[in-house]
Amino acid sequence: MVHEINITNENFNAEVLESPIPVLLDFWAPWCSPCRAVAPLLSKIAEEYEGRLKVGKINIDEEDELPTRHGVLSIPTFILYNGGNVVNSQVGAVPPNIIIGMFKDIV
Repeated sequence: MVHEINITNENFNAEVLESPIPVLLDFWAPWCSPCRAVAPLLSKIAEEYEGRLKVGKINIDEEDELPTRHGVLSIPTFILYNGGNVVNSQVGAVPPNIIIGMFKDIV
C-alpha cells in the first residue's frame, strides 16, 4: 500500500498549506539515483507516521512551479511544513536519522 501523496501545483494548498499535520515534501525525479535510494525509507516513514505526518512527493520533471517556488537546486531535497510554514529542510540523500530528525520533535 502506498502511503505517500503525489503533490502537484493543483493540490499543494490543500495537501500542504492547509494540512492539519506536518508534511514532509520530497522533491525528486525518476532519473535521480539518490532519490531512488531514499524512496524505500520515505515509504517506511509514511507508513510508520501515518496520521501524524504526511509524506508528499513532488516529481520535478512534472511540476516545475513548485521546485522553483521553493528554490530547489539539487535533488533529493526534503522540506518540512508545519502549520502552513516551512520549518526545516535538507538537501541530499542523507541517512535515515537525519530525515527523521527533521520532524521527530513535532509529530
